[in-house]
Amino acid sequence: MGCNFSPYKGVCGFFVKAFKWLPVLLISAIVIWSYYAYVVHLCVLTVTEDVVRYLLLVLYHIIFVLFLWSYWRTVWASPGPVPARFRLTMDEFENLESTESDVEQKRILQQVVIDKDLPVCMRTIQGSVRYCDRCSIIKPDRAHHCSMCGNCVLKMDHHCPWVNNCVAFFNYKFFVLFLMYGFVYCVFISLSVLKYFLQFWARSFESTGQSKFHILFLFFVASMFSISLCSLLCYHIHLILNNRTTLEAFRAPVFRRGPDKEGFSLGRLGNLQEVFGDNWKTLMFPMFSSFGDGLTFPQKFPDLEMGEAINKEMERGGGGGGGGAGPDVGAGGAGPDKIVRDRF
Repeated sequence: MGCNFSPYKGVCGFFVKAFKWLPVLLISAIVIWSYYAYVVHLCVLTVTEDVVRYLLLVLYHIIFVLFLWSYWRTVWASPGPVPARFRLTMDEFENLESTESDVEQKRILQQVVIDKDLPVCMRTIQGSVRYCDRCSIIKPDRAHHCSMCGNCVLKMDHHCPWVNNCVAFFNYKFFVLFLMYGFVYCVFISLSVLKYFLQFWARSFESTGQSKFHILFLFFVASMFSISLCSLLCYHIHLILNNRTTLEAFRAPVFRRGPDKEGFSLGRLGNLQEVFGDNWKTLMFPMFSSFGDGLTFPQKFPDLEMGEAINKEMERGGGGGGGGAGPDVGAGGAGPDKIVRDRF
């Protein structure tokens, strides 16, 4: 009977939460089996040359650790909750709910943004401040409500069932590295297993023990996953280079000046740095190095009416000359990398 009330509470809620972990458990089981098949049945029982065996083991474990590290950081890292100051007070909420006029609701939300000096530039297609009625908050720029998580998250890209988490501002870099190292992991396995796969396939009627079946299956599984991971990785590299999320690729963000799919683009280098940072020591490791706080983002064209706090912050970051995202990204010789550094 509890299910009639809410599928996310009580016994039903327990089973719903447990069900969400099944894809993660499946991935974990496949990874554990691949480790056993590669290390034991390939390297220990099949490869005869010691030099080749040790070389494969060293390279495999380096890639394996990076892949596993990136995956679990994506699973466990918080995607980014919206700060409490964006939440409406009880009086503000009651005032908003008491009116049925869209014009009046738009005015109330705009007044809340002014009173709290909230740094929001994006608008709805009707030109109103973006508001989540389920969370009772003013949505920060690029934040969206996730129905699976039940709350709004910062710079939401999508909800991924394979990590049982939202891919958003604070774990997006980890997710991209997970795709990259997962692809490298599968390709490495496929290439290093190929020689022995062909040998076993040519001698398909000879008995070679369990190793034959592990290696044959390992090649097929790694090849299959490498194709899907490659397509996902290429798509997210495209999104990063254009400074878009998956949601923004389907629906362009709306500003006061109107919809603009390129509104957050700072050029290829600036877009890469916004996600990965500019420190080469942490660039390729699942360590958070993205620029910003997930609340405000530099724009290709500035919003001259944004909150007072953000304007002051941009003035401080730019040193008075051409700091922040100026009226023209290319004006004054300020490249996209300098703009990202000054802005954050």
